[in-house]
Amino acid sequence: MDITVDVGEYKLNVRAAVIINHNNKVLVHRNVNSDHYALIGGRVEIGEDSETTVKRELKEEIGKDIEITGYISTIENFFEMEGSKYHEILFVHKGEFIDEDDKKIEDTLKNVEGKDYLQYEWLDIDKIEQYPLLPEVIQKVLKEKSYPVHKINRDEK
Repeated sequence: MDITVDVGEYKLNVRAAVIINHNNKVLVHRNVNSDHYALIGGRVEIGEDSETTVKRELKEEIGKDIEITGYISTIENFFEMEGSKYHEILFVHKGEFIDEDDKKIEDTLKNVEGKDYLQYEWLDIDKIEQYPLLPEVIQKVLKEKSYPVHKINRDEK
């Protein structure tokens, strides 16, 4: 069961994500019906730590095994989506593929769960501000390259 709890007018959401950096590019995902990108990851399940969440999500979504190689950021993220207000705690880890052949991937990846609307792309970190990557504060984290860091992101209306 995902850690998402209704609290008053908000949904409290606990999420974990990973930054996989290859040739100064970061792997992100995008719903082709959406206008933005996001870090790969997902909601933390009750009783699950954030590192395990990231490993599970990558295996489920793209069929790849990763190892966690560091910690990047904790982001308190406030936003609205589909008429709901969210207060999200986002744990961002640094990771890399375990398989040597996977470390050479530079193409767009497909979702292996059959979610054809999801694709996984590499974005150039030097041009990261040109992409609609959410939460926006992650762009600063990627550019600053100073870890670990705590950030607060407010995209509420």
